Amino acid sequence: MKNRPLLVLCIDRDNDLYEKAKVTGPLIGRDKNLQGALALSLADPEDSDSNAIYYAIKTYDKLAKEGESVEVVTLTGDKSLGYTADRNISNQLDRVVREFAPSSCIFVSDGASDEEILPIIKSRIKVDSTKIVVIKQAKELEKTYFVLLEKLRDPYFARMFIGIPAVLILMLSLSSYLGWGWQPVGIIIGIVLLLHILRIDTIVGEVVGDLTFSYEKTSWIGYIGAFAMFCIALFVGYQTVTQDISLGIGPDKIVAAFAGSTAWIVFLGLMMILLGKSIDASAENRKYEISRYMFYSLVAGILTFLIIVGSRWVVNMSAPYVDFPTFLIAIALSIVAAHAATSGINYYRKRIILEMKIEGKEAISEHGTYIGRVVGVDVKKGNLIIQNLFDKRYAIAISSIHSVGDNVVMKSDE
Repeated sequence: MKNRPLLVLCIDRDNDLYEKAKVTGPLIGRDKNLQGALALSLADPEDSDSNAIYYAIKTYDKLAKEGESVEVVTLTGDKSLGYTADRNISNQLDRVVREFAPSSCIFVSDGASDEEILPIIKSRIKVDSTKIVVIKQAKELEKTYFVLLEKLRDPYFARMFIGIPAVLILMLSLSSYLGWGWQPVGIIIGIVLLLHILRIDTIVGEVVGDLTFSYEKTSWIGYIGAFAMFCIALFVGYQTVTQDISLGIGPDKIVAAFAGSTAWIVFLGLMMILLGKSIDASAENRKYEISRYMFYSLVAGILTFLIIVGSRWVVNMSAPYVDFPTFLIAIALSIVAAHAATSGINYYRKRIILEMKIEGKEAISEHGTYIGRVVGVDVKKGNLIIQNLFDKRYAIAISSIHSVGDNVVMKSDE
């Protein structure tokens, strides 16, 4: 009976391997870990994760030389840390435990951030030893200073520790200067936190991230047209608000009238951008991305329709008059239209996937975690057949594909 191996386990919780060196995790075996550490140290010689991986390899070599049954593995998380990173590490660890059935592990880390994952590791595997790898030249005070300095250079931490306080100070100062008190700032913060809890900010971020600008592509013309439409929307909205104030209309109706008068103009601007992006995708043979722009157009169109009908219901001062039952009917029709259009978009996606012949391509998450290799497409069920590192096959919905290029990039929340 084969002995259960001892696992030398290294964690890259913030996924620097992918973010800096484009190396997908998990790294299993000495060769993979050595290649990954080398690529990371070349991409960023100051990154401490490469030192941790080197130490894990050194530990593996020592134990193997002593005749131990041992394996070395590096698991990767996510640049946003938190739940997403821990979930990725948990999923990878479950796969490693199922494959190797290790007796226990030696945990190797480069610092406190990786240690936060230790309770999750202990819930799945016995931990015999832990090792924190610290660069020898760094004294305790120097280490703290340089770690803080390095973290503040990271856009994620800079936004958290500098950006958020700066915005709060500006908002409170402006509100105080205008004599509004702190309440408006509290309302804005509450709305932002609510959007974050509902992950609406993440969805908006994905859409904005897709709207990249380049003079070398046709889409820049759409951006110019959209900018003009947005300026027109602001002018029309300003005229609407000025007119309503002169008529003595209440603030609730003023807000509704502003939204209703500008929504369709903003929608036209968005359509110009999405049309330009679709033309670029078609010209570069990125047909699958067109389906994403189609989905964005669908969402924008339905929201615009509901905003216009809803504003008519709130204002209701001129024809066409809209009562509450009519508004409910509009919502019901929007749901039906969204379902029908989404079904059509999914059918289009399936046909595109068949035409692209993606069998053999590697599937990775948006954050660089290696998922497996595409070995087939089940059109009837709408699934990709993925084969992972351990030659096990499972299905992932085609709708979870984010983009198709050299690799098949899957949405991380799927």
